[in-house]
Amino acid sequence: MVRDIEKLVSEMTLEEKAGLCSGQDFWKTKAIERLGIPSIMMTDGPHGLRKQKSSSNVDNLGIFNSVPSTCFPSAVGLASTWDRDLIHEVGIALGKECQAEDVAILLGPGVNIKRSPLCGRNFEYFSEDPYLTSELASSHVEGVQSQGVGTSLKHFAANNQEHRRMTSNSIVDERTLREIYLASFENVVKKSQPWTLMCSYNKVNGVYASENKRLLTEILKEEWGHEGFVVSDWGAVNEREAGVEAGLELEMPSSGGVGDRRIVEAVKDGRLSEEALDKAVERYLTVLFKAIDNKKANASYNPEEHHLLARKVAGESVVLLKNEAGTLPLKKEGSIAVIGAFAKKPRFQGGGSSHVTPTKLDEPLEEIQKSAPQARVIFAEGYNLGSAEVDEVLISEAKTVVSNSDVAVLFVGLPDSFESEGYDRTHLSIPQNHQKLIEAIAEIQKNVVVILSNGSPIEMPWLDRVGAVLEGYLGGQAFGGGIADVLFGEVNPSGKLAETFPMELSHNPSYLNFPGEGDTVEYKEGIFVGYRYYNKKKIKPLFPFGFGLSYTSFDYTDVTVSSDKIQDTETVDVQVTVKNTGTVAGKEIVQVYVRDKGDKVIRPEKELKGFAKVELQPGEEKSVTITLDKRSFAYYDVDLKDWHVQSGEFEIIVGGSSDRISHVKTVHVESSKVIRKRAHRNTTLGELMDDPATAAIVQQIMAGMAEQGGMANAMQEEPNDMMLAMMKYVPLRALVNFSGGGFSEEMMEGLLAQINMAQQP
Repeated sequence: MVRDIEKLVSEMTLEEKAGLCSGQDFWKTKAIERLGIPSIMMTDGPHGLRKQKSSSNVDNLGIFNSVPSTCFPSAVGLASTWDRDLIHEVGIALGKECQAEDVAILLGPGVNIKRSPLCGRNFEYFSEDPYLTSELASSHVEGVQSQGVGTSLKHFAANNQEHRRMTSNSIVDERTLREIYLASFENVVKKSQPWTLMCSYNKVNGVYASENKRLLTEILKEEWGHEGFVVSDWGAVNEREAGVEAGLELEMPSSGGVGDRRIVEAVKDGRLSEEALDKAVERYLTVLFKAIDNKKANASYNPEEHHLLARKVAGESVVLLKNEAGTLPLKKEGSIAVIGAFAKKPRFQGGGSSHVTPTKLDEPLEEIQKSAPQARVIFAEGYNLGSAEVDEVLISEAKTVVSNSDVAVLFVGLPDSFESEGYDRTHLSIPQNHQKLIEAIAEIQKNVVVILSNGSPIEMPWLDRVGAVLEGYLGGQAFGGGIADVLFGEVNPSGKLAETFPMELSHNPSYLNFPGEGDTVEYKEGIFVGYRYYNKKKIKPLFPFGFGLSYTSFDYTDVTVSSDKIQDTETVDVQVTVKNTGTVAGKEIVQVYVRDKGDKVIRPEKELKGFAKVELQPGEEKSVTITLDKRSFAYYDVDLKDWHVQSGEFEIIVGGSSDRISHVKTVHVESSKVIRKRAHRNTTLGELMDDPATAAIVQQIMAGMAEQGGMANAMQEEPNDMMLAMMKYVPLRALVNFSGGGFSEEMMEGLLAQINMAQQP
């Protein structure tokens, strides 16, 4: 339905307009019945719908009274699929469930970067890499919104820890902010247009995100072209009227009229223009009516179909980290010892606002028994779920069970109390009783399979003592069935890590600056986050970014690029042929990284710029094509205030993970923009010699000075390495002293005028 929203706003009182800028209650927006403006509902749940049954009994942690909905793997698991199509399918399912429950906007996905493995909310975020994050988040957004339900991309921006999250101040330099922490939002906004963005609690460079005009208006709306509205994280508003001025359209939850009154008073006394308020209401109403027009009457979904999808996704998200001597897949015979309380009471999702009440829940032990009815499956608890203390009786019982088995399958990881929204971890260890259980079982059984349930990386001092390790992450309500499928080879594991697992916490780039001092956290590691840091420092991680094994093997051949020389306004296609050289069907994730071979700008050793997931039968081969554009080669130039490609050679690096490289090709990229900064008395000779437009002028001056003696003459006669290095960084002003009287201040001013004239386009 076409509406004249500007006219509608003009018919509102000041109080009505202010009222629409905050919620009616915890989850619903306000209605204005006389103008036909309804209320809509928004609820939590990036990986499942968390709608609470009654508005009179709500909380912000998801503990009470939520309607059952499908709990898919959380973002950490979804990301390890590296599967755009599968995540789009999950988004469609989530959108259908929202329609069935009359939910207009689903609050998610979360695209904050995993700066540190300690962040308590990492399970709700995709990756340490902004490109991978944005690609997967775009699929999620497009899937949900295809069903006429909005999304809320969160948390904008630089929200990378839970410690003091409501008052912390993230100090980030501009290049780092653009290349790492905003890039994951930028590409989703430009590509998929989420209906809303959710601003974060924290300050960004001294200004609360809820009233940060540069972020919410100048970058998000004006530069990126976001068409929807910005909603606050729940309780994130600092000064409400400042938020409206900055570009925060909706405050949630209801402020009980406090925020509304502040807006009205600010307009009346001239601190806030009514025009700014009108624009905020117009943006909000545009989305509200989009939700109303897309509401599907009598919508429903099939819970069993969605559960089966959740099982498929759970299996796809599993990462095989180790598989010694073919420990996996298991045979569906003999005796299998299943050890660990998680086998009966799985940890399938994270704690906090994304906590979902599942429609059903697979028990891993039961699913293993169903998958291998001919096998003798025996269970031992191994540890207490409510404590980290070692229980020697439970350990002894587990050892007895294992001593009579062919293989031991251990379910261990991080309990709810170890990671959650609201607080950060302080170490990378699993509970002592989990670790002791692994060590004790490994002493008596060589065939040990460890299945991890955790939302972020852990240390593994026991790794060399076990035969196989499956990273299950937080696999959702069908994790039990999904992990059984992988254990017995019904599903060939194809997940790959979307984050680096360090050997130890101190290796992490943010180690010395996380979570900061007081309420200030400085991002001193800059752009070197995750694998960018480990590669640059040549630090071997426990498991690298992009890593994941398979029950089969793959070969990469015929790697080609469509051109070995391009302008940065053009694209280049990377074509790779992948062959399944094993005996079972499997999926491989082809990863393409780019490395700038130049040395004028500090860059990572390589950065992910493309990927494709391909399914292959035994002996089958397929070609995949990955297209690289300007952003694949660019860095953010803070002086230009734009993305820029430095002309030169770039390596196109193709492989199965960030450290398993199969082929390298070289492409020359020519920049369409030549950066010429105005020369001044402290411009160096090296800078001028590097520019073809000014090199000849400098050479002419140096030749003239050589006739006068001094350092220029020494350079002409004996240009050794020391003299070359010194001359490269000599500022123009120094030539006055070094010329022996042959080059005056007046001559230098004339030279500067000549140089700056030569640099004109």
